[in-house]
Amino acid sequence: DLGVQEGLVEKSGAWYSYNGQRIGQGKANAAQFLNENRAMADEIEKILRDRLLATPTVTDESAEAAAEAPP
Repeated sequence: DLGVQEGLVEKSGAWYSYNGQRIGQGKANAAQFLNENRAMADEIEKILRDRLLATPTVTDESAEAAAEAPP
């Protein structure tokens, strides 16, 4: 579900695809495919973690604005 929400996994009707490769018809079959193909599952998981768990970086500009803001 998260892969679909993030546009990483495509859903067309009941079919799920990743990088143009169909991975299953229906959520249960797609999940089973990914359990059997760990390399692809790990790749999807890494991309999702990188996107969703990225820590924001403080830029000089935002640090200056925070320092100048009244309390």
